[in-house]
Amino acid sequence: MPRSNRPKKFRRARLIVLLLAVLLVAGTGAGGWYAVDTVRASFPQVSGNIKVPGLNASVVVKRDANGIPQVYANTADDLFKAQGYVQAQDRFWEMDVRRHITAGRLSEMFGASQVSNDAFVRTMGWENVAQQEYDSVLSPQTKEYLQAYSDGVNAWLSQHPGGAGASLEYALLGTVTSGYKPEPWTPVDSVAWLKAMAWSLSGNVQDQIDRSMLSQTFTPDQIAQLYPDYPYDRNGTILQTGTLSANGTYQPPTDGSGQSGSSASSGSTTQAAAATQGLLQGVSNQIGGLPQLLGTQGQGIGSNSWVVSGDHTTTGKPLMANDPHLGPGLPSVWYQMGLHCNTVSSACPFDVTGFTFAGMPGVMIGHNQNISWGFTNMGADVADLYLEKVTGPNTYLYNGQNVPFTTRQETIKVAGGPDRVITVRSTNNGPLISDQSSEMQQVGTYAPVGNAAPDRGTTGYGVALQWTALTPGKTMDSVFELDKAADWSDFRAAAQDFAVPAQNLIYADTQGNIGYQAPGLIPIRGNGDGTYPAPGWDPSYNWQGYIPFKSLPYVYNPPSGYIVTANQAIVDPSYKPLITKDWEYGTRAKEITDDIQAKLQNGGKISPDDMQSMQLDNTSVMAKTLVPLLLKVPISDPYVRQAQNLLKEWNYNQDADSAAAAYYNGVWRQLLILAFGQKFPADMRAQGDCLLVSQKVDNNQPAGSLGGETQVVTQCGTRTPSQAQPDGGDRWTEVVRQQLNNPNSPWWTFVDSNHKQQSGLTNLLAEAMKDARQDLTAQLGKDTNTWSWGRLHPLNLKEQTLGVDNDSFASGVIHRLLNRGPYQIGGGSAAVDASSWNAAAGYQVDWVPSMRMVVDLSDLDASRWILVGGESGHAFSPNYDDQTDLWSQGKMLTWVSSPAAVDAATKNRLTLSP
Repeated sequence: MPRSNRPKKFRRARLIVLLLAVLLVAGTGAGGWYAVDTVRASFPQVSGNIKVPGLNASVVVKRDANGIPQVYANTADDLFKAQGYVQAQDRFWEMDVRRHITAGRLSEMFGASQVSNDAFVRTMGWENVAQQEYDSVLSPQTKEYLQAYSDGVNAWLSQHPGGAGASLEYALLGTVTSGYKPEPWTPVDSVAWLKAMAWSLSGNVQDQIDRSMLSQTFTPDQIAQLYPDYPYDRNGTILQTGTLSANGTYQPPTDGSGQSGSSASSGSTTQAAAATQGLLQGVSNQIGGLPQLLGTQGQGIGSNSWVVSGDHTTTGKPLMANDPHLGPGLPSVWYQMGLHCNTVSSACPFDVTGFTFAGMPGVMIGHNQNISWGFTNMGADVADLYLEKVTGPNTYLYNGQNVPFTTRQETIKVAGGPDRVITVRSTNNGPLISDQSSEMQQVGTYAPVGNAAPDRGTTGYGVALQWTALTPGKTMDSVFELDKAADWSDFRAAAQDFAVPAQNLIYADTQGNIGYQAPGLIPIRGNGDGTYPAPGWDPSYNWQGYIPFKSLPYVYNPPSGYIVTANQAIVDPSYKPLITKDWEYGTRAKEITDDIQAKLQNGGKISPDDMQSMQLDNTSVMAKTLVPLLLKVPISDPYVRQAQNLLKEWNYNQDADSAAAAYYNGVWRQLLILAFGQKFPADMRAQGDCLLVSQKVDNNQPAGSLGGETQVVTQCGTRTPSQAQPDGGDRWTEVVRQQLNNPNSPWWTFVDSNHKQQSGLTNLLAEAMKDARQDLTAQLGKDTNTWSWGRLHPLNLKEQTLGVDNDSFASGVIHRLLNRGPYQIGGGSAAVDASSWNAAAGYQVDWVPSMRMVVDLSDLDASRWILVGGESGHAFSPNYDDQTDLWSQGKMLTWVSSPAAVDAATKNRLTLSP
């Protein structure tokens, strides 16, 4: 890797010159030739003719006013070559950074600050698994499509050698890391992106760590109260639970499906519990430190999708809605695109439009001319942590024997510095990810692993990761199979290959059918239920294989006439094997179901406008329970009572201009801090979050003793804010809901602002209202008439590399160049309009509906779509963030797909010629 030999002062001076010039262009349009050339030269050519070597015939690219391309080609090979070329035009910087993340090579671009991230990803071996998939698992046809896509990207890259003129970011990067030149794109670069998707959507790993961290302070029963059972009776399941036949084939129930309740419940166990405080916290911080391509791991991961049959719609055909909830950023995670064979045939079977990932061929979510499909995260427990007894530098304990590690060395090249070499050790359960934890030596003493566990020794247990995404799979095959599927049978065949990440797949077709399929690699466990790290030395905790696809739940044309998936439980606990113990708690799903049922009362019908408005439902369901209790609390201080009075006429809608929503969410945050945050260990709370906490004077008191003699001390959190708890998501609404039944619960013990220990629900609610009044006064001003939820709850869209770097020189100026916002938006955590925020870290939006779509199967050209940002990855392109204002207002763009409608919407026409 080339190193920069220039003095730092020279590089910094060059950066200042470039920044000033670009600022002139951005702010006044009067910059000099250098700035104009740097910024404008990176914009893609979108009309006229471009020679692209390797094409068999000309390809036409039609872009509308929002820069959304529709690509038309004679052959599938040309179609995917053109897709690669066009996506590189708009998004190559993003694509280049993404592949460096998935390969564990960020240090080659950004220097030593990324070594620990690279080491963690290399330890998991994402790129190695992607290479195995490409070499041995994927179909020959898929490999042809991947190669064609790569050829298209490289055709563009050959016209921009070394990234010259590729984007503003390359110019900025070159001022501080000179010599970097992008390598040619490979098919494995595309396949590896699926590992990043799977990692971001596998939240149970963090739950295992959190339960383990809590075990240092709380009893198993208290931890179970913080992870309550799923409310099957209240929030229901996606499907009525079917049965498995003698040969293991899933049989849907004969009486319908969807939105069922169930009185069954399953308790929480702590069978092989947690590793060590310091060790697991190191792993947690490493997870939190990884670039969040799709959003932070853990609670909050979610999406909404639902489909309504034509029997219940105004159009007479199915309507489908989908809005995946991912981390906000620029450019948008998604890239809208159409891929059209001029003549659809077996040789060129694609006529599909929808949402793609820049860097990966095909369409991930969308519709073709026969079917439409959408995704939500299933939440299946597909990753387990295993405690490993390390018996020497090269051995670990398994089944009573010392077994040698499997090892490999990885060389991490570092821009501006020497190479770093790491040794990756793996057990039979997976890579030892704790080797990359800086806190491995800090071993806690609270892991309840049982009397039969081997001694930790002086260095404690290691932690290995077993995860389905580290098994080569065929998800890339599935993407192309979905894109060309013509009916339910084709759709299910495509779903069978969708290995990771496990998703809820919903279906509709132009013939009027609707359906649901659960796909994915889901492990069958021996002992253990995946809630705590398992004892790696005990073979009875090994995985026993995967649930066969034929055994996974599905439904086709349910009698209810609609299907809702919003990360709730798929089936009740009578279904075996176990899918997960950590479902999202179903608040959004119940709200959507209630909205649908309200529309269908008395023979009503649902329109496309209704589907769109349901996506914007920002009701706080928890507020309906909590606000009546808050209004009963006697408040003597008129200053606090003024804020309390805001709640009297509130309709529970979290609109951006609502003062009541701002105050309620402030109270909710303070309630969580007082009841739970004060009691949590520092390594569960956000860095810099310093609280008055009760500390036991007698350190010999048993874990979980919330009372007894204490002293009040100031304690600051140490966890990455995005991973901090209590985050206030759907799980916490269920925790609080259950504790409200006991006004004298020990959880209602707290330290007030006078450093006095208090107890009781009424006292805690009064303190929360007082603290929230003070917090909002500090942030929004004393006059409650000026308060609004949107001001307190801003959305900032940040470019995910240079736009979030706070260490580099002039980073504030770079942020202004690349980032956009703040935007004042409504919605909230556990709302259908899920502009979520972490209550442990503040009010800043950290999850959003990354896109919204409504597909009309009666007239596909009447469908609608929108991104949170825009199509372009170029910071000063008019299409960089041109959809954001529409998105924030709940509006959508018309989604055309037929040749005539595309022609009518075309603003720029580009021909790619051989």
